Amino acid sequence: MGIACSMKISFKTLSAKVTKTDLLVLLSPEGKTPKLPSGVSIPKSVATSFLGKSRETRFTDAIDGPAERVLLIGLGKGKPFDLETVRRAAAIAAQKAEKTDAASVTFWVDLKLGKSAEDFGQALGEGLVMGAHRLVDFKRSPKKSSLKRVVIQSSKEISSGAKTGAIVGEGNTFARRLQDTPANKMRPKDMVAEARKIAKGSPRITAKALDEKAMKKLGMGSLLSVSRGSSEPAYLIHLVYKPAKKAKRKICLVGKGLTFDSGGISIKPSARMDEMKYDMSGGAAVLGTFHALAGLNPDVEVHGLVPTSENMPDASSVKPGDVVTASNGLTIEVLNTDAEGRLILADALAYAEKTIKPDAMIDLATLTGAVVVALGHELTGVMGNSKTLSDELVASGQTTGELVWPLPIIDFHKEDMKGSVGDLKNIGSPSTGAGSCTAGAFLSNFVGEIPWAHLDIAGTAWGATSRDYQGGPVGTGVGVRLLVDYLKKQK
Repeated sequence: MGIACSMKISFKTLSAKVTKTDLLVLLSPEGKTPKLPSGVSIPKSVATSFLGKSRETRFTDAIDGPAERVLLIGLGKGKPFDLETVRRAAAIAAQKAEKTDAASVTFWVDLKLGKSAEDFGQALGEGLVMGAHRLVDFKRSPKKSSLKRVVIQSSKEISSGAKTGAIVGEGNTFARRLQDTPANKMRPKDMVAEARKIAKGSPRITAKALDEKAMKKLGMGSLLSVSRGSSEPAYLIHLVYKPAKKAKRKICLVGKGLTFDSGGISIKPSARMDEMKYDMSGGAAVLGTFHALAGLNPDVEVHGLVPTSENMPDASSVKPGDVVTASNGLTIEVLNTDAEGRLILADALAYAEKTIKPDAMIDLATLTGAVVVALGHELTGVMGNSKTLSDELVASGQTTGELVWPLPIIDFHKEDMKGSVGDLKNIGSPSTGAGSCTAGAFLSNFVGEIPWAHLDIAGTAWGATSRDYQGGPVGTGVGVRLLVDYLKKQK
């Protein structure tokens, strides 16, 4: 339950009178004197010393007018403005409101933006909601959010974009709540419950969950092998969003939902193992995307699959060297039980290829430490069998600030994943390296001819550099804004 849930956002035109507010926020370009609404005045020294550089701030009491205090935030240069700067500026405002116990905030946005107005507004709405988010569910006496009401006074185009942005931001913070919830409170069955709540809240979304008995009947030996050491049963969640009119495209999103990953028999070191509650971040992104779809209603059919499981060591656990059989008949040597994400994704991808038959498939997974070595915490790696699909995701990354970088899958990587006892092995040879690419090569065996992209979010799902609206040791909700932007562009 993020604090954004209690914040009511309303919209007014610039011609409407500014009503009483605890904090008036002005977003102002570099090189221009901040344009205050009629009746509001601030000390001259504050206005003249403010240059409008990106994320520059000035905070002051108002001299006259309905605002108690005024916050100036710089947008830097630009026409159009950098959307990441807009997001961060809105987040700065939300956080300043909390720090100063402001109950009401008014954004005064008097800018002529032309065709970029809606995009500007969307970035504003996203940053506002994401910047206000924090997890308070597990504190005995949490500090209640002071921020209750936000008014955005702007053009119709900016307001329209901001409405969309708030919905997308709520999808992101929904995913972050799931990510940050401790693993004993976010078990596979809790992921199922969250999916069903989303479906219950929208007439266009349905949800079902295949239990272990149903998965066994479908031959999902790869997925089921991972949960054998856990007392928590595994599930395959299947969400479906159908638009009001007949969809021309059908897209399937698949998210790795490992609610806790101890490594199994190939157990991880104890240092930072608590962070393995984040191994369900791909699944959280898929659920967060559906949370947003409920409010956005795009004209594309979307399927969401979340294989969700725990990976624990036990007498019943899969042992290194065991062979398991996936639902498409391929046998897999499990040489390392800590390379389990690809095992649950394998059966989910094969299920999508056989049962859903989408026009395109995208999976998201905290799959490899190698991608963190390659790209750090600011870039998600993408690979697959379709350059067109990868390029579309890279473009959406540029729009949303959830940056994506292409990585290769070549025949050498595929050859390296062939097993000696089984058809495949679940880790590459130590001499090969390229851990992210070989993991992608393994997954390519389960998608058939469907255009497919694999997003390795192990670096970007948590531990990112601060961006005002996210960052630090907590979850980022990465993937939600990226996928929503991609889906919005599908015709």
